[in-house]
Amino acid sequence: MKFRNEFSYTNSNKRYYTLDYFYKNYFKSKVFKVSLNAGFTCPNIDGTVGHNGCIYCLNGSGDKLDLDLVRQFNEVKNKLSKKWKNGKYIAYFQANSNTYAKVEVLKQKYEPILKLDSVVGLAIATRSDCISDEVLDYLDELNKKTFLVIELGLQTIHEKTAKLINRCHSLENFEEMVKKLNQRNIRVTVHIINGLPYETEEMMLDTVRYLNKLNIWGIKIHMLNILKNTPLEKLYQTKKFHLLTKEEYVNITYRQIRLLKPNIVINRLTSDNKEENLIAPLWVNKKFTVLNDIDKKLYSSNTYQGFDTSILNRSRQLMSTYLKDNDLVIDATIGNGKDANYLLSFIKKGFLFGFDIQQEAITNTNNLLKERYHNYKLFKESHENMYKLLKEYQNKISLIVFNLGYIPKGNQNITTNYKSTIKAIKEGLKLLNNKGRIVITVYKDHDNGKESKNIDKFVETLTDYKVKKYQNTDNPKAPYAILIDKVKK
Repeated sequence: MKFRNEFSYTNSNKRYYTLDYFYKNYFKSKVFKVSLNAGFTCPNIDGTVGHNGCIYCLNGSGDKLDLDLVRQFNEVKNKLSKKWKNGKYIAYFQANSNTYAKVEVLKQKYEPILKLDSVVGLAIATRSDCISDEVLDYLDELNKKTFLVIELGLQTIHEKTAKLINRCHSLENFEEMVKKLNQRNIRVTVHIINGLPYETEEMMLDTVRYLNKLNIWGIKIHMLNILKNTPLEKLYQTKKFHLLTKEEYVNITYRQIRLLKPNIVINRLTSDNKEENLIAPLWVNKKFTVLNDIDKKLYSSNTYQGFDTSILNRSRQLMSTYLKDNDLVIDATIGNGKDANYLLSFIKKGFLFGFDIQQEAITNTNNLLKERYHNYKLFKESHENMYKLLKEYQNKISLIVFNLGYIPKGNQNITTNYKSTIKAIKEGLKLLNNKGRIVITVYKDHDNGKESKNIDKFVETLTDYKVKKYQNTDNPKAPYAILIDKVKK
């Protein structure tokens, strides 16, 4: 079955917000990041807060210290420009902590690169404890004259793990720095690692849940790599802690994508290392296989980045999965017409009937639909009367949708009522064809929970039908969706 990609920030088969998609929309061009090694160190390498660096770190990326930065950059650009003549470039200061110096030193590193042709911005990898107030002021200046991203290494929100990996800065320090960068409108990308020693799947998901609460621009996710001659290698050889399999990594990352707010740019979902440095896991070097498996999992589940952030995503998935071009559908609570507009995009040769007791809803929905569609009819009637008005369509309706509560931004004193809704469900079941379904979005806090409790009790009596309840979160107060399938058990 072919599923339509409901994710907004894509122009491909990707169901998440890729860095390439952002670049092409922002710069109107193909953009490349060129990694540079400026020779910086870190405060937990030089003894300021710790020694030997994070336990997985080779104390820097790349082997270009014999070259100056302009030569490093041009060496890569000259190769890329042979294929992409009009490409643009982001200079990526990658190795160690690239703000860990005085402003005068940073200017000597950054400014010559910014003067190069086709360089449109900087990405600067660092730590939250390596940005002084003076450096912040300088970054503010840079941000006003070029595209700037500050990449902060967090890796995990869990303090026990942070101590184990020798991160040597606190979560509070990280959060405070994100706020300071936000105040200056500087984009923040956060690095996290899946598979850190002794972390459970739920702990890794919690790290993404935490980041959703912050104002971050981007995220980088990758698997823990055990590299030769690192403290992590020694720990692994002695403790033999569990390393994620490729399948486990794909599943965890897939779940993180579904949790992640849809407007956060995913800069990376995996990484690879030089074979001569890598101890384990060896599957990380099958980069494209990992990415393809993540794509396949999102496609097969018909989900996408941010899917779990709203029950409305689940409701729409249930609405659309089996719709065909010529189906007849009912929007039993049209509100402002958004569901009706969505449904009509699937049934170009079909027809939609809409119900609402408020003239405001009829007017708003008609204004939204009339320029694009003509295959609909709206009734200023309670949905409990749907069978009386549409009995000629008995056994012909493919889908009936209820979105309970009140009209968004409308009169909150006029709401759905569980008594009329239950009657409407009963009437709707008579109208459904033999493969029809009813999708109900329920809000637990509506009417002090009375509506949800009574709807739940009623659907439990529908023993001749397949009834399933969906929640996108563990929050017991969150709204949820109910699917009633006409196909009998």
